[in-house]
Amino acid sequence: MEKLIAQAKIQVQKPIRDVFENIVNPDKMTQYFIGSSTGRMEEKAELTWVFPEFDEQCPVTVTTIIPHQLIEFKWDPETIVRIILTEQADKSTVVKVMEDGKSNSEEGLKWFGGNTEGWANFLACLKAFSEHGINLRKGAFDFLKS
Repeated sequence: MEKLIAQAKIQVQKPIRDVFENIVNPDKMTQYFIGSSTGRMEEKAELTWVFPEFDEQCPVTVTTIIPHQLIEFKWDPETIVRIILTEQADKSTVVKVMEDGKSNSEEGLKWFGGNTEGWANFLACLKAFSEHGINLRKGAFDFLKS
Protein backbone atom coordinates (compact mmCIF):
# COMPACT_ATOMS: atom_id res chain seq x y z
CA MET A 1 0.00 0.00 0.00
CA GLU A 2 1.27 3.48 -0.89
CA LYS A 3 2.45 5.61 2.03
CA LEU A 4 1.31 9.20 2.49
CA ILE A 5 3.77 12.09 2.77
CA ALA A 6 2.84 15.36 4.48
CA GLN A 7 5.05 18.17 3.24
CA ALA A 8 5.41 21.92 3.19
CA LYS A 9 8.16 24.42 2.34
CA ILE A 10 8.95 28.10 2.67
CA GLN A 11 11.78 30.52 1.98
CA VAL A 12 13.20 32.33 5.00
CA GLN A 13 15.16 35.53 4.40
CA LYS A 14 17.94 34.58 6.79
CA PRO A 15 21.23 32.67 6.44
CA ILE A 16 21.09 28.89 6.68
CA ARG A 17 23.15 28.86 9.92
CA ASP A 18 20.59 31.08 11.68
CA VAL A 19 17.61 29.05 10.46
CA PHE A 20 19.25 25.75 11.45
CA GLU A 21 19.98 27.10 14.96
CA ASN A 22 16.39 28.34 15.30
CA ILE A 23 15.23 24.75 14.73
CA VAL A 24 17.70 22.73 16.82
CA ASN A 25 18.12 25.09 19.79
CA PRO A 26 15.29 24.70 22.33
CA ASP A 27 15.86 28.26 23.62
CA LYS A 28 14.96 29.47 20.12
CA MET A 29 12.26 26.90 19.28
CA THR A 30 10.32 27.70 22.47
CA GLN A 31 9.96 31.26 21.20
CA TYR A 32 7.86 30.21 18.19
CA PHE A 33 6.79 26.53 18.22
CA ILE A 34 7.01 24.41 21.37
CA GLY A 35 6.42 25.25 25.02
CA SER A 36 9.42 23.29 26.28
CA SER A 37 12.00 20.68 25.32
CA THR A 38 14.25 18.47 27.40
CA GLY A 39 17.25 19.33 25.22
CA ARG A 40 18.88 20.36 21.98
CA MET A 41 18.21 18.45 18.77
CA GLU A 42 21.39 16.44 18.36
CA GLU A 43 21.92 13.09 16.68
CA LYS A 44 20.57 10.21 18.81
CA ALA A 45 18.96 12.61 21.33
CA GLU A 46 15.82 11.37 23.09
CA LEU A 47 13.76 14.48 23.81
CA THR A 48 10.35 15.37 25.13
CA TRP A 49 8.50 18.32 23.63
CA VAL A 50 5.52 19.95 25.26
CA PHE A 51 3.26 22.17 23.21
CA PRO A 52 1.68 25.06 25.10
CA GLU A 53 -1.77 24.40 23.62
CA PHE A 54 -2.02 20.73 24.50
CA ASP A 55 -1.75 18.72 27.70
CA GLU A 56 0.40 15.98 26.24
CA GLN A 57 4.10 15.30 26.06
CA CYS A 58 5.59 14.35 22.72
CA PRO A 59 8.60 12.03 22.63
CA VAL A 60 11.10 12.96 19.91
CA THR A 61 13.95 10.70 18.79
CA VAL A 62 16.53 12.52 16.68
CA THR A 63 17.96 10.11 14.11
CA THR A 64 20.15 12.28 11.87
CA ILE A 65 21.65 15.74 11.99
CA ILE A 66 23.74 17.15 9.16
CA PRO A 67 24.53 20.69 10.30
CA HIS A 68 22.91 23.35 8.16
CA GLN A 69 21.39 20.73 5.83
CA LEU A 70 19.20 18.08 7.45
CA ILE A 71 17.34 17.40 10.69
CA GLU A 72 15.61 14.02 10.88
CA PHE A 73 13.54 12.67 13.75
CA LYS A 74 10.69 10.37 14.74
CA TRP A 75 7.84 11.25 17.04
CA ASP A 76 5.77 8.20 16.42
CA PRO A 77 6.77 4.67 15.36
CA GLU A 78 5.36 4.98 11.82
CA THR A 79 6.68 8.30 10.58
CA ILE A 80 9.98 10.02 9.92
CA VAL A 81 10.21 13.82 9.81
CA ARG A 82 12.88 15.32 7.57
CA ILE A 83 13.63 19.03 7.63
CA ILE A 84 15.84 19.91 4.67
CA LEU A 85 17.56 23.29 4.47
CA THR A 86 18.86 24.66 1.17
CA GLU A 87 20.86 27.87 0.88
CA GLN A 88 19.82 30.17 -1.94
CA ALA A 89 22.01 32.47 -4.06
CA ASP A 90 20.82 35.50 -2.06
CA LYS A 91 21.84 33.71 1.20
CA SER A 92 18.22 33.09 2.20
CA THR A 93 17.16 29.56 3.13
CA VAL A 94 14.48 27.26 1.73
CA VAL A 95 13.13 24.98 4.44
CA LYS A 96 11.26 21.85 3.36
CA VAL A 97 9.52 19.55 5.83
CA MET A 98 8.53 16.02 4.82
CA GLU A 99 6.83 13.56 7.15
CA ASP A 100 6.12 10.11 5.79
CA GLY A 101 5.03 6.69 6.80
CA LYS A 102 1.25 6.64 7.25
CA SER A 103 -0.87 4.32 5.14
CA ASN A 104 -3.26 5.57 2.49
CA SER A 105 -6.40 4.87 4.52
CA GLU A 106 -9.19 6.92 6.08
CA GLU A 107 -7.12 7.34 9.26
CA GLY A 108 -4.01 8.11 7.19
CA LEU A 109 -5.84 10.78 5.20
CA LYS A 110 -6.96 12.46 8.43
CA TRP A 111 -3.32 12.44 9.62
CA PHE A 112 -2.18 13.77 6.22
CA GLY A 113 -4.49 16.78 6.37
CA GLY A 114 -3.70 17.64 9.97
CA ASN A 115 0.06 17.24 9.68
CA THR A 116 0.29 19.12 6.38
CA GLU A 117 -1.55 22.00 8.09
CA GLY A 118 0.69 21.65 11.15
CA TRP A 119 3.93 21.77 9.17
CA ALA A 120 2.73 24.81 7.20
CA ASN A 121 2.04 26.48 10.56
CA PHE A 122 5.50 25.50 11.85
CA LEU A 123 7.14 27.04 8.78
CA ALA A 124 5.14 30.28 9.00
CA CYS A 125 6.07 30.55 12.69
CA LEU A 126 9.75 29.80 11.92
CA LYS A 127 9.78 32.50 9.22
CA ALA A 128 8.13 35.14 11.43
CA PHE A 129 10.49 34.40 14.31
CA SER A 130 13.64 34.16 12.16
CA GLU A 131 12.98 37.34 10.21
CA HIS A 132 11.18 39.53 12.77
CA GLY A 133 11.41 37.93 16.24
CA ILE A 134 7.62 37.45 16.29
CA ASN A 135 5.88 34.49 17.98
CA LEU A 136 2.88 33.83 15.68
CA ARG A 137 1.82 30.82 17.76
CA LYS A 138 1.22 32.80 20.97
CA GLY A 139 -2.53 32.76 21.55
CA ALA A 140 -3.21 31.18 18.15
CA PHE A 141 -4.75 28.02 19.61
CA ASP A 142 -6.38 29.37 22.76
CA PHE A 143 -9.77 28.54 21.22
CA LEU A 144 -8.91 24.82 21.55
CA LYS A 145 -8.92 25.15 25.36
CA SER A 146 -12.50 26.45 25.48
